[in-house]
Amino acid sequence: MQTLWQDLRYGVRMLKKNPGFTVVAVLTLAVAIGANAVVFSALNGLILRPLNVPHAESLYLTQRGRDKALNQSYPDYLDLRDRNRSFDGLVAYNISQAGLDTGKNPSRAWVYEVSSNYFDVLEIQPYLGRVIHASDEHGPNGAPYIVLTYAYWHSHFQDDRDVVGRSVQLNKHPFTIVGVTPPWFRGSVLIFSPDFFVPIVNQEQVEGWSGLSDRGDRWVGSVMGRLKPGVTPRQAIADLNSIGSYLEKTYPKDDAQMSFTLAREGLPGDVFGGALEAFLTGLMLLAGLILLAACANLGSLFAARAADRSREVALRLALGAGRIRILRQLFTEAVLISLMGGAAGLWGSVVLLHWLSAWRPFPQYPVSMPVNPDESVYAIAFLLSLASGLLFGAVPVKQVLRTDAYQIIKSGTTGTLGRRLTTRDLLLGMQVAICAVLVTSSIVAVRGLIRSLHSDFGFAPRNAMLVETDLNMAGYRGDAVPAMQKRMIDAMTAIPEVTAAALVSVPPLHPACCNDSNVFTDEATDLRPSNAAADAIMFSISPEYLRAAGTTLLAGRDFTWHDDKNAPRVAVINRELARRIFGSVTNAMGRYYKLPDGKRIQVVGMVEDGKYSPNLTDPLPPAMFLPILQSPSTETYVVVRSSGNPQHLAAAIRTKLRDLDSGLSSFIQTWNQAMDGALFASRMAALLLGVLGVMGAMLSVTGIFGMAAYSVSKRLRELGIRMALGAQRREVLQAALGRAFKLLAYGSAAGLLLGILASRVLAFIVYQATPRDPLVLAGTVLAMSLLGLLATWIPAQRALSIDPMILLREE
Repeated sequence: MQTLWQDLRYGVRMLKKNPGFTVVAVLTLAVAIGANAVVFSALNGLILRPLNVPHAESLYLTQRGRDKALNQSYPDYLDLRDRNRSFDGLVAYNISQAGLDTGKNPSRAWVYEVSSNYFDVLEIQPYLGRVIHASDEHGPNGAPYIVLTYAYWHSHFQDDRDVVGRSVQLNKHPFTIVGVTPPWFRGSVLIFSPDFFVPIVNQEQVEGWSGLSDRGDRWVGSVMGRLKPGVTPRQAIADLNSIGSYLEKTYPKDDAQMSFTLAREGLPGDVFGGALEAFLTGLMLLAGLILLAACANLGSLFAARAADRSREVALRLALGAGRIRILRQLFTEAVLISLMGGAAGLWGSVVLLHWLSAWRPFPQYPVSMPVNPDESVYAIAFLLSLASGLLFGAVPVKQVLRTDAYQIIKSGTTGTLGRRLTTRDLLLGMQVAICAVLVTSSIVAVRGLIRSLHSDFGFAPRNAMLVETDLNMAGYRGDAVPAMQKRMIDAMTAIPEVTAAALVSVPPLHPACCNDSNVFTDEATDLRPSNAAADAIMFSISPEYLRAAGTTLLAGRDFTWHDDKNAPRVAVINRELARRIFGSVTNAMGRYYKLPDGKRIQVVGMVEDGKYSPNLTDPLPPAMFLPILQSPSTETYVVVRSSGNPQHLAAAIRTKLRDLDSGLSSFIQTWNQAMDGALFASRMAALLLGVLGVMGAMLSVTGIFGMAAYSVSKRLRELGIRMALGAQRREVLQAALGRAFKLLAYGSAAGLLLGILASRVLAFIVYQATPRDPLVLAGTVLAMSLLGLLATWIPAQRALSIDPMILLREE
């Protein structure tokens, strides 16, 4: 113990003696370990850490069909719940919005519509009052009860404990608050926190329509179950598939592909959760490469420092010190630096993670990032710090073990640099390759993001505002809905600078998009889902929508206000749907197709293909646009197109809506802002890869600089002799920096190839990201060349400024 204390004291003195080296080493490691702590905390919070409920390890989401869809119809949920033998309970829940009026200003709120067994299966006990139970259900709209989340109770009711039993208005329907959930429970989707919970049997009052008895309408967002003790997921899947086979035979028109798989609860299934897990795992790998680059950099610096201290090491050996004792001292200094760097990096990561946890990337949605660090993050940071210190501290081991004390003391030098490949060369080459991988990946992501911002989406979001309203929340029913919608359009059109205004059920590339429906040929008589010609995205639009959205009408006509419920059913379709149904685009006009209810729809117009779902990497889908008077929707968006900056219209739009109905709540944003969700993955990938690329570049610059400076320092006498014998400047530079440039070239080439391979993964996340881009190749070559020039500039100037006479006189 006494020896260890001496090593620590001597190590601290040596680090104080070289503050420049210490600061560079600590900051280098702090950046690398901080990056790993941030990425691991995100991976831990979103993927590894279970849902914050009792016994979360036994909870599973059900996924339907080859597409692993989460949504179910309510009748199918009831069959799954009542017929299975593998779950202690199956619960259903759906996320929706509703207007809540507590007697003051009405406001929009996010709601979990939950089955009556939801809280019992999750084993959630109330913080205040009670939760919803099976005994509360008394048929459709028979359970007008609300359970508030703790956060909503705290922010909107100021912790009023008398709130239990209070009556409030939900979409103009009376509901009673019966309880408050505990502070730690925010629903069963990690990234989405609701405001309160209501029974799913009251869906009609919440959403304005009822789907409780419609087996073909899969509006229930998710079905989740708790496995019985001793039942494996494989057994549960077999049980669900047997029920699925029964449903396919009993209800062939509504239920097809009723095979099931299970996914861990927390994120929305394997489709979203799998993509996020793959991205975070890839990001963790890149952060690990950053740490390896930092260790390689510090290993090179430690080797150079050990060479500079060769005379000190030789004297200690000559005085009787053992080589193991000297190595232990060097390891002590390395671990001290790694722990200091780890502490600094962890502190910075904790600050960043707390900011990320409070960050709301989409203001209109209660989306949060549960990435607060826990004990596992601290443990990983400590282990990485310790491992890093041992790793880069081991680099000069061979150098110390082969030290010839007599030769060093006699000549005062360690000799000249050899020509063979050394460990430091391999470390630096690996570091340059890692940097090239990061630079290539970041350039691919940025190029993909730039392309996506200038893509043709099939509509023109620029100079357009979206006004989100839900007339059901304001109490409009029946014929009052289309009348109010027409008044809203007229009011928006009357605003100066507005060139067009129209309604759409949900705009393309909006996070809430899209509804879809099976489509059949006109000749089809068996309307089972397996016989569908296409699964088409479906929009309800008012007249003038195509003009307001900037969507090109290729053939036919737009809708008019005469296309109402008493007129023949008509539609405008895109080119892809025409190809799927009719086999070609040219002969689609005037022809008919069928919907699952058997009604015939006549094609009266055709528009260009476009991007509709929030996932930009999906292929162009088939789509149909239906008249809003024939396919009514109380929740709509008014698309307001202006001749100038649309943000200047926000105040005028609010005034117009307030004049129409002061109780009508709305959310106003530009269409470009509404697309933030669709571009979120691309932007985050570009940002994170860009940050990692900059960090890798910084580490590479310091590594190349360290090697080049060390090479020049060790060969000053040789370079002086070369210049005295008449060597040219180019020859001097080649002798001094040739090895550094070769490693830069070889490492960059290897990293470029690896980066191109790694960038293929980005194509699943970043829209139009492709490594087969000449600008990616040119950008990587240029970036690595500039890094090389920057890193070798000072050593090159030193090599060229050598005065042979002065140097030889000193020697």
